[in-house]
Amino acid sequence: MKKYIVLTILSLFMAVSHAQIDRTKQPQRGPAPEINLEEPARFELMNGLKVLVVENHKLPRVSIHLTIDNPPILEGDKAGVADLTSSLLGKGSKSISKDDFYEEVDFLGASIDINSQSASASCLSKYFPRILELMADASLNPNFTQEEFDKEKDRIITGLKSEEKDVSAIATRVQLALAYGKNHPFGEITSEETVNNVSLVDVEQFYRNYFVPANAYLVVIGDVDFNNVKELVTQYFTPWSKAVPPSFSYAEPTDAQYTQINFVDAPNAVQSEVAVENITHLKMKDDDYLASLLTNRILGGGSQARLYQNLREDKGYTYGSYSGIRDNKYSPMRFDAYAQVRNAVTDSSVVQILEEIDKMINSPVTEEELTNTKALYAGNFVMALENPATIANYALNIETEDLPSDFYKTYLERIEAVTISDIQNAAKKHFSTSNARIVVTGKGSDVLENLEKVSFKGKNIPVLYYDKYANKTEKPNYNVAIPDGVTAKSILEKYIEAVGGKTKLENVESYAMMAEAEMQGMKLELEMKKTSKDQFMQDVKVMGNSMQKQVLDGNKGYMVAQGQRKDLSSEEIEKIKEESAAFPELNYLAAGNITLEGIETIGDKKAYKLKVTNKKAAFYDVASGLKIQEVTVEEVQGQEMQNTLGYDNYQEVSGIKFPFKLTQEMGPQNIEFIVKEIKVNEGVEASDFK
Repeated sequence: MKKYIVLTILSLFMAVSHAQIDRTKQPQRGPAPEINLEEPARFELMNGLKVLVVENHKLPRVSIHLTIDNPPILEGDKAGVADLTSSLLGKGSKSISKDDFYEEVDFLGASIDINSQSASASCLSKYFPRILELMADASLNPNFTQEEFDKEKDRIITGLKSEEKDVSAIATRVQLALAYGKNHPFGEITSEETVNNVSLVDVEQFYRNYFVPANAYLVVIGDVDFNNVKELVTQYFTPWSKAVPPSFSYAEPTDAQYTQINFVDAPNAVQSEVAVENITHLKMKDDDYLASLLTNRILGGGSQARLYQNLREDKGYTYGSYSGIRDNKYSPMRFDAYAQVRNAVTDSSVVQILEEIDKMINSPVTEEELTNTKALYAGNFVMALENPATIANYALNIETEDLPSDFYKTYLERIEAVTISDIQNAAKKHFSTSNARIVVTGKGSDVLENLEKVSFKGKNIPVLYYDKYANKTEKPNYNVAIPDGVTAKSILEKYIEAVGGKTKLENVESYAMMAEAEMQGMKLELEMKKTSKDQFMQDVKVMGNSMQKQVLDGNKGYMVAQGQRKDLSSEEIEKIKEESAAFPELNYLAAGNITLEGIETIGDKKAYKLKVTNKKAAFYDVASGLKIQEVTVEEVQGQEMQNTLGYDNYQEVSGIKFPFKLTQEMGPQNIEFIVKEIKVNEGVEASDFK
């Protein structure tokens, strides 16, 4: 009976409770929790170095962060001196060789990284005294040698040369130069010429001028004792000579007078780099700082943001579109909304990005957008607190950005307080479509005609032209006349003669090629074998493991991708047959259906464009006759993608010239294969095609 009464009372209680809860309404959000950050203990050395210490004994680890909070440094005609200084620091000291330094740090399971304006280290707490000593020694007593300087200088110049044809690198360089001006630290251009102006003496002088303690902060976080840290820091950093960096001035960046397209012609571009940018004044201590971050997140902060949803999910123009807003207490900064888009939709992408920015300025965001963005920010903020580097950065920001001491303790509370009105006000203040600079870097022969017709709010947007170093230039001229007598047939014949002659090519019954590339730190190997009997084998290996293999043996074949085998369809077999010919130009010449489309610029060369099929074009150097590029249009997940294969560095094998550098470009991927070996009429067996 008692059990029955208890169950009856419980049922009535649940019924009453259910009646009191309206489940059609979302529960009220609770108050934002207060973040309890450990308040750092502080002390300062006589030379000006300020030290912050946060004790955290949960794990036996220590993080050390040295930051020199100097204003941005203008390097002028020696742009690159800061990079060279960074590359020479952290390689031992005057008292310990580079090899011994690296060996000891590795042995202790630690890391030390030193740059021209910062240094950091992490280690087990029991090794903290020694790692702090090594970091201080390498920072304050660097051993700059001519040998290391020459190595690093060559490395930087090699990197700059590799960027000469890198469309993304060109786009970024021009975007920054046009936004800030080339006489501003954030806009100046590092070139081979400016790097060659730098000597070892310049590096030593730069270090003496700017690696100084006047604006330096050392943050130590982890399993340490404050008194011990103070004793060790005082011992190792007191020798740092007291000094103040030189001061200089430069013009502040300003917006364009009117919205304009700044076009940079990149003839080798397989897609366009589009950036809509304007200058904004934002500091961390500003009242609208958090609202500005949320505003940018709603516009272009990720896959749920408006730009991504419009240009990728809705239109399919790009792999992704994003935006960025930056703060700096020393200088106005750049806001930009950007995307890498297909050539055919370059003009449409410009309009869509402008429209999304304009909507942020003129129309309130939805309550759902703001709520979701706040939740995302709050989650990221809380997750970041687990990283000691984040705690160090927060402590440093409070010191250097003139922030209130509770800036991060009340961070979530202030995020929660941001309103829809705050978002729109931030957009009006920091975004612009009336003074926007739209920087487009792409293949002018494909995109310029439509780009010049772009209009926004009923007004045509003027196009100005710049070279890859942000210098004003004339509009590219693509109407290059084809010389009299030049035909598709004569171009093919010139190519065949240039690589060895028709007789030699026809005598090739087979050839084998081995090539290597590097992608994201991984080694790629390419093995290819072809015969004159419609036999073809291509195997791509990653770190020695076959990832993708294609085999054709006459009228049958298969492919293997990540261990899964699939027989080729008749359509795929015909397509591979086109690729299986050792020298397809012999077939092109015999077929007689190849057409000459015109002359285009490929890199720094003029090339004849031959239309092979509706989806394939080949380009032949006007001067040498050699093939320098093939472009194929392929369908990937319902979208047309352009696949570009570049040919370079021709070398002779058995009396025939083969390209020893193959550059594969598809979408954002750019893989450079270097040929290691080619064998003609040897190294190929019938079993290779089974």
